[in-house]
Amino acid sequence: VTTALFFSVVSDPCDPGLSLSPGRSVMAEPDYLEGDCDELIKPKKLNNPVKSSRNHQDLHRELLMNQKRGLAPQNKPELQKVMEKRKREQVLKAQKEEQEAHKKRSDLEIELMKRQQKLEQLELDQQKNEEEQENTPEFVKMKSNLRRTKQESDGEERTT
Repeated sequence: VTTALFFSVVSDPCDPGLSLSPGRSVMAEPDYLEGDCDELIKPKKLNNPVKSSRNHQDLHRELLMNQKRGLAPQNKPELQKVMEKRKREQVLKAQKEEQEAHKKRSDLEIELMKRQQKLEQLELDQQKNEEEQENTPEFVKMKSNLRRTKQESDGEERTT
C-alpha cells in the first residue's frame, strides 16, 4: 500500500519533486515546462538594463566589428601588467648589478684574469698540436725528423 502511495506522489504532475520517467536524464526537470499545472507561477526572464541600453549595444557592436577586423583592444589585466613590470625591473636590476660587479674589479683581478686566459689559450694550442701530431701519417713525421737531422749536420759543418 505504501509503494502505491509513493508512486502516486512521484507521478503527480503538479508536484515539484523529482520525477524520473524513462528517457529522462538524472537531472530533475521543472514541472512547469509540461504546462499541466496552471496554478504554478512560471518564472520570467528579466531584462538586463545594462544590455538593453543604447550605449552598451553600440559599444558591443563596435567591439565585434573591431574584433572581426583584427583591431581588438590590447588592454591587459592589471595583474599581468604588474607582473611584466616586476619582471622588467628584475632584469634591469640584474644587468645593473652585473655592470657594477664588472666595474669594481681591481687591477689585480684584471691581471689574474688575463693570465688565466693566456694559460687557457696555451693549453688549447698544445692540445691542438698534439692532436695534429697524432693524426699525421708516420712518413710525414719521419720526413720532418730527417730535415732536423740534416739541418743539425749542416750547422755543425758550417761551424767547423
